[in-house]
Formats: sequence, structure tokens, C-alpha cells
Amino acid sequence: MKVYKFLPYDQNLVNRARELRKSETEAEKNFWLRILKNKKLAEYKFTRQKPIGNFILDFYCARFKLAIEIDGEVHKFQDKRDNERDYTLKSKFGLEIIRYKNFDVLNNQEKVLEDLVKRITEIERREVPLTRGI
Repeated sequence: MKVYKFLPYDQNLVNRARELRKSETEAEKNFWLRILKNKKLAEYKFTRQKPIGNFILDFYCARFKLAIEIDGEVHKFQDKRDNERDYTLKSKFGLEIIRYKNFDVLNNQEKVLEDLVKRITEIERREVPLTRGI
């Protein structure tokens, strides 16, 4: 896998990403405002509608190369497409992908937050190697 200092993206997606920020779903808006915006989650910076490669990610944390996708009803019918997209993002750019369903973001926010904190903690542990005392 190639290591990028800055992740490349299709410049043509920038305007579309701006449009998506203005027309976010209720679940995306809720997730952004209540969990991620202004470093509410443990001081980690997230951006929304981030172009990477040929895709636009719902939310992205550069520190952990972490993408968070909020899946609406349409995703029930596009598992294959989502799996291919996730595979490309992981294999080409080394991203971690976490997916939550709209329903869970809107109705089980505490559970979603607990899961997200757990997953970020796991990523942090991998990032910092354990050292042995002498």
C-alpha cells in the first residue's frame, strides 16, 4: 500500500461535498452536532463530507485515518457497492471504516457513542506500541 502524506481526491467532488454538507440527512446532522462537531469526542478533529479518492466520506478523522459512514435505508440494497467502496478505501488509502445505521444514530445515540469510543480506543492502542519496563 502506498503511503500518502495527503490523501488524494477527485477535485470534481469538492462542489458536491459542499452541497452534501448543506443537505445532510437528519441522522448525519444529529451525529455531527451531538457527537463530533467542535472536538466533542475526546478532542479529535473530524470533518464532514470529506472527498478521498473518488468517494465522499460522511465523516473523517485524519489522525486515525478513520471514516464514519451513516447509512440510510438505501444501503439495505447496496451491500455489494458499500463493500467494494470500503475495500478500496482500506486497501488503497489504509482507512478504517465504521458504519452506523440512521435508525441507531437517531434512536440509540448512547449505544452508538459507546461503540465509537470503544473503536477509537482500539485504534489508539494500535497506534501507540506498548513498551516493556526494564
